[in-house]
Parts: sequence; C-alpha cells; structure tokens
Amino acid sequence: MKVEALDKFWADKSRYDLAEKRFYEGPQKVTDRSHYSPLVSEIAKAREHIQNSLEKIDGVTLDDGLQSELAKRLAQLEGEHKDLKTQVTLLNQLLTATVKRLVAVEGQLKLTNGESKQPEAEAKKPEANDDDDDVDLFGSESEEEDGEAARIREERLAAYAAKKAKKVQIIAKSNIILDVKPWDDETDLKVMETEIRKITQDGLLWGASKFVPVAFGIQKLSISCVVEDDKVSIDWLTEEIEKLEDFVQSVDIAAFNKI
Repeated sequence: MKVEALDKFWADKSRYDLAEKRFYEGPQKVTDRSHYSPLVSEIAKAREHIQNSLEKIDGVTLDDGLQSELAKRLAQLEGEHKDLKTQVTLLNQLLTATVKRLVAVEGQLKLTNGESKQPEAEAKKPEANDDDDDVDLFGSESEEEDGEAARIREERLAAYAAKKAKKVQIIAKSNIILDVKPWDDETDLKVMETEIRKITQDGLLWGASKFVPVAFGIQKLSISCVVEDDKVSIDWLTEEIEKLEDFVQSVDIAAFNKI
C-alpha cells in the first residue's frame, strides 16, 4: 500500500508543484476552475475564506467593541469628575464658614494670636496695689488685730482639747467562744481548763465553759472569753493555748462577736 501511494504522489507531482507556486505567488481569483485540479480549487477557497474573516475582524468587530468600551469608560470618568468637583466645592464652603466662625469666637474672647488679653489687665492690677502698700497708715491697728486673732485661736484650741479629754473613749471588745480539743478520752479536761485559765493578759477576761461530747467517748472544752481588740490578739491567744501540748490537740474559734 505504501509503495502504491508513493507512486501516485510522484505521478501527480506536477499538480502539487503548480498549487505550491500559486500559493507563494499570492491570492488570485480563480476564473476558470475547470482547468485546475480539485486540490487547487480547495486551497483557493480556503484562502478566500481566511482573508474575508480577517478583513471582518480588523475592519468591523474589533473597532466597534473598542469604541463602545471607550465610550463607556469616558462617560464614567466624566461622571466621577463632576462628583469630585461638587464635593470640592462643598468642602470649600464648609472651610470658609468654619474660618468665619473661628474669627467671630476669637473676637468675642478678645484673642490675639491664640493668647488672651485678660492676663495683661490682671497683671496691671498688682502694680497699683503695690503702690498702696508702700503707705501703711494703720500699721499699729493691724498688729493689734493679729495678736487678738492669735489669742482667740489659742483659746478655742484649748477648749477643744479639754472637751475631747472629757469625752468617754469607747473601747472595742469582742466575745469569743473557743473549742479546745484534747488528744484522747484519757485527757483530764478539768486540769486542761485550769491550765488555760492561767493564761492572763491585760484586756483578757475568761468566761463560762462546758464539756461537749465529740465522738467515741471523747469530749472537747468549749470556753468563752471577752477581749479588748486593741490589747489582745486572737492569734496570740490561740498560740498560747496550743503551747499546752500535753493537753491540747487543736483550738478552733466557734463564735466571734463584736460587743
């Protein structure tokens, strides 16, 4: 099959050469297509179709599209330009009105370059007063008045100190109930209570006590006391009771009330 195709190609070579020659010579309209082979006529048709398509694209389609897009863009830019001009005009009007109002305010406050004129007038007043101070026509009377005022002030301070000394000072006190737990049921609670009551301090007053059952035959000592807050510290009191290590396991505050 390949050999037969090659033989046919070389047999029609003159036709292919003629078609190639016409292709390189340029487009020509075929007047009498009966004198040429079908291949040459097909090539000519294809060339005419391509040329017509290119002419349409270059002459009509691209130009119309670009012109319409450019027209839209130009119209849009013109609208934006008008809007910007309007906004700039409004801003200029607002700026002018603001400047006018600032000038009016400065005129009312009597401002010059951002500084007030009032301090100048106030600065002039002390000068006039200084001139008057140079002449003291009633110096002796002012000294007598100062001495009288000092004497009255001292009398009032002395009266206030005496009144404060007579006033009864309120002493802050607290009523505390302590729960003292022993080590076991063999601890003698009466001896433990006696040892606790031996703790004395100015402002400490022991009160009533009782034995309260805890569990498994063990009892705890609940004892009350009144302390002066300025003289006795609760932490100090609990530490002193916990020092009785032979009797006391722990100390808890069951109640704490101000008197």
